[in-house]
Amino acid sequence: QVQLVESGGGLVQAGGSLRLSCAASGSMFSINDMGWHRQAPGKQRELVASISSGGSTNFANSVLGRFTISRDNAKSTVYLQMNSLKPEDTAVYYCNANIRRRFGMPAMDYWGKGTLVTVSS
Repeated sequence: QVQLVESGGGLVQAGGSLRLSCAASGSMFSINDMGWHRQAPGKQRELVASISSGGSTNFANSVLGRFTISRDNAKSTVYLQMNSLKPEDTAVYYCNANIRRRFGMPAMDYWGKGTLVTVSS
C-alpha cells in the first residue's frame, strides 16, 4: 500500500513563510509527477504547483513568484516553500503523486489527507 503523509501546516501571519513536506512510502517502482493542490472553504480544489520526476515545475498564477516546489527523489519527498503568504492562501493543502507500484503496472494517482494552512491578516 502506498501512503502520502503531509507535514508543515499551521498558522502564520500575512507576509510570513511556511514549508510543507510530503513523504511517499510503501511499495513503489517509480514516482512520476508530484504536486500540491489546495481547497479553501466553499471553493473547489485547485492545483498549486507540480514537479515532474525530471524537475520541471508548474505553478498556479496566484502563487507564481511566491511559492517554490522541489523534490528529493531519494527520499520520495516533495516540498512546497510558501513565502509572502496572504490570507487568501488559507486552505487545506493536499499532496499528490503519480506512482507506478510495479514494473508493467499502470501508474495511479495517490493523495495525502491534507494539512491546514491558515494565514491571518
